[in-house]
Amino acid sequence: MALVGYARVSTLGQSLDVQKEKLECIGVDKLFEEKRSGVDANRLALKQCLEYLREGDTMVNSRIDRLARSAEDLLRIVRELEDKGVSIRVLDQSIDTRDAAGKAFLGMLAVFAEFESNIRKERQMDGIAKAKAKGTKFGRKAALTPEVIADIRAMREKDERTVPEIMTKTGLSKATVYRALATREAHRDS
Repeated sequence: MALVGYARVSTLGQSLDVQKEKLECIGVDKLFEEKRSGVDANRLALKQCLEYLREGDTMVNSRIDRLARSAEDLLRIVRELEDKGVSIRVLDQSIDTRDAAGKAFLGMLAVFAEFESNIRKERQMDGIAKAKAKGTKFGRKAALTPEVIADIRAMREKDERTVPEIMTKTGLSKATVYRALATREAHRDS
């Protein structure tokens, strides 16, 4: 009956220290850690942790959102662990699935976590819509501005430069240079 810890942060710049300290304070026997988004399905350390756990073990982590980012993902993990006879303990939310109250609370937290995630997405979409309404442009800026097209034309016609030379000078791809030259042809014919 081992205590097996799992710690995760989303980005390389974040620190695992606080989570590791909490898990080490309760005396975990083994600790799995990783720096990877919870949305990422390929969390290697989580997979290794789940494979390592045996009947009677307890998986411990500091917060429920460190284990899963969606209710569906959380419930999948919980079911997998229950099938193996493994309990879950979450330190910050005082959850322990060894009793019925802990199991019920874990289920409710999963629902609320997904609700919060959906609200965050809605707010983000509202913010994007407001920014677009104010005229904010998203995405890359166009590489072929009228000025760039004019420069490419001049390099090709006046300086008699080759396409590879134009590519080197402008930092544009071959396709973009040819597109600029085709734009020139279309303008000349009209």
